[in-house]
Amino acid sequence: MEKWPKQPSVAFISSFAPRKCGIATFTGDLLENGKSDAGPSYQPFVVAMETEGGSRYSPPVDFSIRRNAPRDYADACDYINFRAPQVVSLQHEFGLFGGEGGSYVSRLVERLEAPLVTTLHTVLEDPNPAQRQSLCRICARSDAVVVMNRRGLNMLTDLYRVPAGKVRLIPHGIPDTPHNGDGTARQRLGLTRRKVILTFGLISKNKGIEVMLRAMPAIVRAHPDVLYIVAGTTHPEVVKHEGYGYLNQLHRLVRDLDLREHVIFHHEFISAEMLRTFLQAAHVYVTPYCQKEQLTSGTLAFAVGTGKAVISTPYWAAEELLAQGRGCLVPFGDSERIAFEVNRLFHNDTYLRTLQKRAYAYGRSITWPRIAGVYHNLFEELSRKSIRPYAIAGTLPATIKRTGSPPLAIPMAAVVLQGASH
Repeated sequence: MEKWPKQPSVAFISSFAPRKCGIATFTGDLLENGKSDAGPSYQPFVVAMETEGGSRYSPPVDFSIRRNAPRDYADACDYINFRAPQVVSLQHEFGLFGGEGGSYVSRLVERLEAPLVTTLHTVLEDPNPAQRQSLCRICARSDAVVVMNRRGLNMLTDLYRVPAGKVRLIPHGIPDTPHNGDGTARQRLGLTRRKVILTFGLISKNKGIEVMLRAMPAIVRAHPDVLYIVAGTTHPEVVKHEGYGYLNQLHRLVRDLDLREHVIFHHEFISAEMLRTFLQAAHVYVTPYCQKEQLTSGTLAFAVGTGKAVISTPYWAAEELLAQGRGCLVPFGDSERIAFEVNRLFHNDTYLRTLQKRAYAYGRSITWPRIAGVYHNLFEELSRKSIRPYAIAGTLPATIKRTGSPPLAIPMAAVVLQGASH
């Protein structure tokens, strides 16, 4: 009996493009780079979480789930079991799934037949009882639980009592961006005579952009040619519940501080190519977030990997990414300290270049080709350890209701392997 199916596959449960969020971007990057690592026989598919208004999905999305429709989760589980992937990869964020504490997805994964790898994008230090119960159920069902830094690993083992042998540390991946000179990108943006500071990502109150804006007058006095770019649209959940009040508040603050010649809001979802251009144009990257309880940050990882001199508040992800002199940490809410550190970088080109080189060197260890390779090895390891019989994929189970889901790409009857035996 052969150990591997002719078309090995991984099922991803996640948000996915065209949905605009960090986890959708993460999953797309992991999937595409996994293809490059595993070769043409790799056959991933996605079970995607719907937006409130619905999404127009195309392959590799084969099925979708409405957040607050319990039946969709059951149908998705049946569909995944029908497709018989070698491994299921769950991208977990509490706000992504319905039910109290995200309980609907915990019920889904408990019925899966394939090995499960759960990547945690958030680990709460003080969860409510429903959140704790849901996450503990998911971790109990998972064959491996991935966290992106050491604090997350310690929190899982200490606070959630997840066995240490089940937890894997795999950093957030970043695009492999050449360390080009800043001049070309600034010339492309028409900013050749400006000192550029950048913040990017989805905008919401906890991002602390107002703290950076209050630092700008002191920076402008020392460097009249400075320009602060805030790139990214308002978070969709913020728009739904609060509208654009925070963005309007930021615009008023720019006017009140007389910063209109020194601040630009590029208020749209940034493509990967445009983001690369902004990063290469920037001298300094700033994340002035207001709360420490943020375990991962794809935006910060991208900035570090592009070789930026980074100034950040000490939220959890930043403490680890900027360790060993890879960046500069400042206290939460401290506009004066941010201004001091930015001016220090602009006054001391040697210090600026040192931070940039350290950040870029570290970034080579977390590029997406490397990170996808680590995930691929983990998927392969669990597939080979799984002891399950062959299953015959023929017709879709009658229990599945396709309401709310895209058309299904149902393969013809074929022999597939649900796991390798030894």
